Amino acid sequence: PGRCSELRAVLRTLLPRARPAGPPAPPTKELTVQDVYNGTVTFLPLEENSEGKYQIKKCNIYQIQLTHIKDEEWSVSIVAPFPEGWFSDGIAYPKLAWLGDELLSKLAKWSVEQKPSNFKSTLSLISVAKYSKVYQDLKEKYREMVKVWPEVTDPEKFVYEDVAIATYLLILWEEERKEKGLTKKQSFIDLGCGNGLLVHILNNEGHSGRGIDVRRRKIWDIYGPETHLEESTIMPDDSHLFPNTDWLIGNHSDELTPWIPVIAARSSYSCCYFVLPCCFFDFHGKYSRRQSKKTQYREYLDFVAQVGSVCGFNVEEDCLRIPSTKRVCLIGKNRTYLHTEHAVIDKQITEYINNRQSCAVVTCDRRLEFNHKDYLEGVCKGGGSELPENETVAADTIWMPGFQPRGKVERIKNCASLPRDFVDDVVLSVANLLLNATPQKSYSDKHHGNMNTWNHGESLSLKEVAEHLNKETLKRLKSEFGGLQTLLKNNHQVFEVLNGRVHIRDWRKEKPSRKTKPEVKRCLSAEAFKTRLCWFFIHHPDGCSLPSESCPYAHGTEELRQSQIIKKKKHL
Repeated sequence: PGRCSELRAVLRTLLPRARPAGPPAPPTKELTVQDVYNGTVTFLPLEENSEGKYQIKKCNIYQIQLTHIKDEEWSVSIVAPFPEGWFSDGIAYPKLAWLGDELLSKLAKWSVEQKPSNFKSTLSLISVAKYSKVYQDLKEKYREMVKVWPEVTDPEKFVYEDVAIATYLLILWEEERKEKGLTKKQSFIDLGCGNGLLVHILNNEGHSGRGIDVRRRKIWDIYGPETHLEESTIMPDDSHLFPNTDWLIGNHSDELTPWIPVIAARSSYSCCYFVLPCCFFDFHGKYSRRQSKKTQYREYLDFVAQVGSVCGFNVEEDCLRIPSTKRVCLIGKNRTYLHTEHAVIDKQITEYINNRQSCAVVTCDRRLEFNHKDYLEGVCKGGGSELPENETVAADTIWMPGFQPRGKVERIKNCASLPRDFVDDVVLSVANLLLNATPQKSYSDKHHGNMNTWNHGESLSLKEVAEHLNKETLKRLKSEFGGLQTLLKNNHQVFEVLNGRVHIRDWRKEKPSRKTKPEVKRCLSAEAFKTRLCWFFIHHPDGCSLPSESCPYAHGTEELRQSQIIKKKKHL
């Protein structure tokens, strides 16, 4: 009484991210009542009766309360008035323990954070409801790809990421057909298609198109003749235009990313593009930062968006729902100029590219399949030069003589190609350095009743570790693109690298696998059990910190078992 209070009611439809077991249920409705003056938000779940009307489901009501204590001290709490009847279905209604243990701490954290986002909200350009349904359908349809994935990359990440990207494009293209009154499904070219799964899904869903990549992948053989994939080098020139294609796709297309808006603009007035930038490339090589006030990722996205604008596109930005830190896509769907102004825009594009690199300095890169320096000299003298695909291109068709395409042979960049003996020597040297550092640390396993101390050494910074290695070793590590840190992280059985410091890994502190761990990863962990020798059992002065039955590695050759993963690969 005496307080003026304004309530704001919002009707929400809750869409499950995972498909529930059993027959599909209708979307859950919920009414949220916000009372800003009193600092409360009440969540009222609704259920539909036989007459098609909604009633409040009292057992699952909960409320979030914000209370002012004094000065700048506040408290946040969650109240469930009918806990005894609470029903959790794992989709729309969480467990009460999750509300108190997980959500409450996150609310407190989010309330005091000052992290303004530089990005759009997720899926801002399409219908989230439609996306959720199509994604679940495609995920179910292509989930078997996880089991037959022949590449060394993580199958779950790549399969479900490409399913999500395909879902986004299918809905985006459906909306475009409605806007433009089209009946025929859009055609596409995926430049730098990699494993080709995105092309496979789009082809299967009725869109004509093909994927082009400089290097053939093993998985291409699995797809069948309906999936169109081509091993070829894309050069930014007049011979690589696609006038009869509706959309160009750049999904982690690396050095081709800034060129895709240019290729789309010059292919035809109706050609559109979709890019998902990942690695940072300019027109002529690695992208160089120009602004320190932005993150490198935000700055690069702005650069690629600027390229699209210069090419005459109205560039739109959106965030995808994919398992990746680089999930912002840029879309060029509509032009900002008339068809008759094409020549003016083309000249503008040429000037912009030239300004990005007024004088291209090109060096011979050992990664290339051809001598790029000789190629450039041939162009500058007005002559022709052979391209990797045995094509000859006149000098006036080359858009950027300094462009360096990726080589067909992928160079390993994670120290994996180093000789095993060399790696073992570095691992042993670094381990002895940490174990013999002063002051020496030990660890008492009181929790398991073992009072014997086990030396887990001192932690040192990467710089300190590097100072104790000879110059030839460091030079060899750097030549492999990985460096010392990558080698140590690769040997995670022995080392733990945290915040730039190197530690001896103590397996007694390792947390057991979570029950929620994906089934595929849990199977891989079980199959790898005791398939490698325990480094600590052999080399550590105190032996392994774990008893044999608890250690995932073999304590001696008699415990070694053959890897089931190798057996599966041979079978495939």
